[in-house]
Amino acid sequence: MTAASTTIDTSAGTLAASRGSHDAHPPGANYLTTALTTGRRSILQFFRTPQLLMQGTIQGPLFLLMFRYVFGGAIRTGGALTYVNWMVPYVNWMVPGFLTTVILWTGMGGAAGVAEDSSSGVYDRLRSLPIPRSAVMMGRSFADVTLVAWGVLVTGAVGFAVGFRVEGSIGGFLLGLVLILVSGYAFSWVFITMGLVSGNAQAAQGLSMLVIPFSFVSSANVPVQSMPGWMQPFAANQPVSVIINAVRCLMQGGPEVVGGGIGHSTAYWVVLSLVWSAAILVVFSFLATRRFSRTI
Repeated sequence: MTAASTTIDTSAGTLAASRGSHDAHPPGANYLTTALTTGRRSILQFFRTPQLLMQGTIQGPLFLLMFRYVFGGAIRTGGALTYVNWMVPYVNWMVPGFLTTVILWTGMGGAAGVAEDSSSGVYDRLRSLPIPRSAVMMGRSFADVTLVAWGVLVTGAVGFAVGFRVEGSIGGFLLGLVLILVSGYAFSWVFITMGLVSGNAQAAQGLSMLVIPFSFVSSANVPVQSMPGWMQPFAANQPVSVIINAVRCLMQGGPEVVGGGIGHSTAYWVVLSLVWSAAILVVFSFLATRRFSRTI
């Protein structure tokens, strides 16, 4: 009788332990694994959606060619403009600006991709898994900055083909590219937030068009001093202009070489652009993570 009771008790204990192990919440992936996995998924999705790759490949070079050959002849340099002292050819002034605005043109497609994933239920399934929710958005931002890097590479190659030359050092040119990618990573969170709040890809595409003024009302294509007086404060101090000025100074050897009314030192523009990038990253990564956690 005692042996039988012991056997029953032991079996019951084993069954309870087994049941407890099945009922326990399975451990999930850590933060880095989640971010890398979701980022890899998004990159593979880019390759399965040729339109996204084509947008990053064609859009920047297309605008670059338009401004180089359609509008470039009407923008006189070499001291012809009384309000600015040009020191470099227009193509050398223009290309760093276009390389920077690739951040915006490529990011617009990222907003639509996030909205599509949100509306299709992909994010609902990811939220149900035992993984850090913020890591999902982190992975998306990794993928988006990869797409930005591709757009910068293609646009830069076209820029050299149409006459762009580095007036500064190779190290300065490379630092300019790094600054573009750092800023592109910060801005990717802006477009992720837009995609999450839009509801669908079409609405996200329309909402992301709000960034267009930051591209054209900037120092990307013409000096700020050539704009109407009431527009200059916004054009000179908005973040895209600040980043463009920093990239332009790094690639062309400083404001004294660039001319164009940039003013200040290279260090000033680089530090200010990093401050802007950090502020954008902190604000929009917080908003995107909060919004993703609320998405059902």
